[in-house]
Amino acid sequence: MSRKKKPLPLLEAVRIEEVAAEGKSLARVNDLVVFVPFAVPGDVADLQVTKKKHNYCEAEVVRFIEYSPKRVAPVCSHFGVCGGCKWQNLPYEEQLAFKQKQVRDQLVRIGKVELPEVLPTIGSGNIFEYRNKLEFGCSNKRWLTREQIAAGVKFDNMNGIGFHITGAFDKILPIEKCWLMDDLHNCIRNEIRDYAFGHDITFFDLRAQHGLLRDVIIRNSNTGQWMVIVQFHFDEPGDKDKAIALMEHLADKFPQITSLFYVDNQKCNDTIGDQELVLYKGDDHIIEEMEGLKFKVGPKSFYQTNTEQAHRLYCVAREMAALTGCELVYDLYTGTGTIANFVARQARKVVGIEYVPEAIEDAKVNSKLNGIDNTLFFAGDMKDLLTENFIATHGAPDVIITDPPRAGMHPDVVETILKASPRRIVYVSCNPATQARDISLLDANYKVTAVQPVDMFPHTPHVENVVALERRN
Repeated sequence: MSRKKKPLPLLEAVRIEEVAAEGKSLARVNDLVVFVPFAVPGDVADLQVTKKKHNYCEAEVVRFIEYSPKRVAPVCSHFGVCGGCKWQNLPYEEQLAFKQKQVRDQLVRIGKVELPEVLPTIGSGNIFEYRNKLEFGCSNKRWLTREQIAAGVKFDNMNGIGFHITGAFDKILPIEKCWLMDDLHNCIRNEIRDYAFGHDITFFDLRAQHGLLRDVIIRNSNTGQWMVIVQFHFDEPGDKDKAIALMEHLADKFPQITSLFYVDNQKCNDTIGDQELVLYKGDDHIIEEMEGLKFKVGPKSFYQTNTEQAHRLYCVAREMAALTGCELVYDLYTGTGTIANFVARQARKVVGIEYVPEAIEDAKVNSKLNGIDNTLFFAGDMKDLLTENFIATHGAPDVIITDPPRAGMHPDVVETILKASPRRIVYVSCNPATQARDISLLDANYKVTAVQPVDMFPHTPHVENVVALERRN
């Protein structure tokens, strides 16, 4: 017979002290560190412990006793349930200050390298409607909040379009209005939902792998173009006809959509990189502009999701690269060649490398589109492609700009960079923790000369960081 679990304690009248990682706040009760979501430094609240470890615990607010003077009112009706914008109740200046601290702490704690002053975080000009891409899951299992369950709320059906709930991968929090993108995306998403409700379109069951409507991706550009990608799962007679009818409805209802795709995804996950997309209407891409340069963005292309702030980020990277027009630059993890083309006019030649072949084709098109003839692009796994033989063939770089995914750079890539021995490295990262790890591997040969955080994602704990490294001696 198993022992009964000891009930977790209620902590009364606890004052929240500071902002912590992952969008949580931190309090201390005697020697115990307590992490709390959706609270602000200065709040006093009763906390119910939900998980207890030896020297810390996680808790949630069950009653606010006193609100912090720092607290601001969230604008989103889904705040506190949706995990997307955990800091909407924190003033933006406080968010920027913590992101600066987060970068400094991780570079010091993980990197253990000598640092210059970490500059103040460059804030986003727009803190709402700043994203150019959002993805919404479709599920036949909508998430019910505690309040809805307690009130006995019943729905005619449990279908919903929205965001996945952390810890409940098959459930969706239905979203009525998201503030992260131009409001047209709310109209498009809600129209898909309403049309599906009215035309007997089933929603996907992730566990059973059954149901027609699976996922919706919406992108827009600063040139006014819109792309919509609807994922279906054809498994019943007539499913394709229903899907085509929905696509036709969207095309008629929203002439603003300039690029309309659909895909029949039979995999267990929603990624589309390996899927064959069908262009239903319009162009197979949208165009972003930056400093007079045009960038083609296809349905599988990576492009920074905050267009205005991406310009600031790339300006920082270009400034740190200190190009004179004589340099051979390697742009690692180049994506659609945005950084490569952005710096090409200040360099002798730029070599871009990227894993996704479709992105490399877009990078080549982007160079051609902008009359840039001093770029070369190659597709392949970075650790396999960036070798000593590759460098011997294409030349030793004077400057390397690297912008890897969250996992950072493979140790083989770091080793090849060290052997290539460029004068300067500019490391752009969306994850300061893995950036710090990689910089520690470079530290024997390179010194950090500048650190500049850039906020791409207001109201979230995520931050981009740019580090300049100079070759020692």
